[in-house]
Amino acid sequence: MDKSESLTRAQRILKSVSYFSQLDTDAITAVAQAAINRVYDSGQAILVEGEPSSGLYIVEKGWLKAVKYGLDGREQILQTLGPGEVINAISVFTDAPNQATVCALETVEVWVVQRDLLLRLLDTNPALARHVVKDLAGRVMHLIRMVEDLSLRTVEARLARLLLEQADGASVQRKRWATQVELAARLGTVPDVLNRALRKLSENGIIRVARHQFQILDMEALKDIAAVED
Repeated sequence: MDKSESLTRAQRILKSVSYFSQLDTDAITAVAQAAINRVYDSGQAILVEGEPSSGLYIVEKGWLKAVKYGLDGREQILQTLGPGEVINAISVFTDAPNQATVCALETVEVWVVQRDLLLRLLDTNPALARHVVKDLAGRVMHLIRMVEDLSLRTVEARLARLLLEQADGASVQRKRWATQVELAARLGTVPDVLNRALRKLSENGIIRVARHQFQILDMEALKDIAAVED
C-alpha cells in the first residue's frame, strides 16, 4: 500500500467515526498522516489489560472482543467491536492503563492514533470534545446495563435481550467465530447453562436454532422473557 492510498484510506475511516466527522479537512488530513495501520490475525491480542495505553484504535475491517479475565482464566466478554468502532477510548482520554484485553476474532485491520495528537485536537476542537464526552458517557451506561443484567437477570433473560438487540427482523445472523463458548462468555455464564437456555427457548417455540442463525418465532414472548428479573 503506497503512501497516497494509505492516506486516502485513513481519511475515509476517520470521517466515518463520530469523533472526527466534524473536523475540517486540514485536521482530518493531519490525523490521517499520523495514523498507523496495523493488521492482526485471529486470536492475536491487540491490547493487554494493565499495560500503558498506546493510543486510540479505529477498526477498519474485522471483529474483535474486549474481555476481562478472572483468576481462574474464565473470561467475561464486555463488548464485541466491528468496523467503524473505536477501542481504548477510556484509557486514552483518562491517562489510565488499558482497561481490558482486546483480541481479534478474525483477521483485523486497524488504524492507531497516538494519544498526544488526540489531546491536542481536544484543546482546539470543541465539537470533538463533545463527541468524546458523549461516547464516554455511553460506555459508562453500557457497563451499568451489563452489571444490571449480570446481577438481576437470569441467563435465559440475558440471552433473550441479546437476541433482541442483535436481531435483523426475525433472525440473528451468527458470525463464524460466534461459538457457544463465545456466546456464553458474552452472557457471563458457561456453555452448559447457555445450552439449557437455548433448548428451553427452542422447545417452547420461541426461537429456532440453526447453524448460522437464530430464528425468532415468537417476538412478544422473547420480549417478555428479556424483561424478567431474578
